[in-house]
Amino acid sequence: MDLSPIADRLYIAARPHSDDAQELVDLGVRLVLNMIPIRAPAGLRAAPLRTIWLPWLDMPLLPLPTRILRRGVAAAQQALLAGDAVVTYCREGRHRSVAMACAILISRGLTADQAMASVQRARPVADPHAPHVAAAIYRFEACWNNGRPPGS
Repeated sequence: MDLSPIADRLYIAARPHSDDAQELVDLGVRLVLNMIPIRAPAGLRAAPLRTIWLPWLDMPLLPLPTRILRRGVAAAQQALLAGDAVVTYCREGRHRSVAMACAILISRGLTADQAMASVQRARPVADPHAPHVAAAIYRFEACWNNGRPPGS
């Protein structure tokens, strides 16, 4: 499986298969964020894994909606708070899953630039600076920061 640890209990993967489920479970993953328009394989939808389907077509003319990132971040925050690991994946682990991982890192206190640099260091194939991906990450950061209570 093409899997990269991004931060404590946060991973990015290229499209995993059913037979990869045990490896994820062994890493402590309990939440799988599927960013492709194809449902996750059965093995990734079986307990103890929980999969959330957040489909988006990776096309520069179709902006990634902030609501998709917010939904993934909310689920990831709960999982991480419970001590579980999270994996986000897309077809190649270059764009969609990278945007989600960056959003999760932003929710944990990094700036968009710090998150993108961190992801790119940990997963060299990641391309958070692709214009449509970076735009989604910066939109999420602005939305996240505007939605936070003062001082947090």
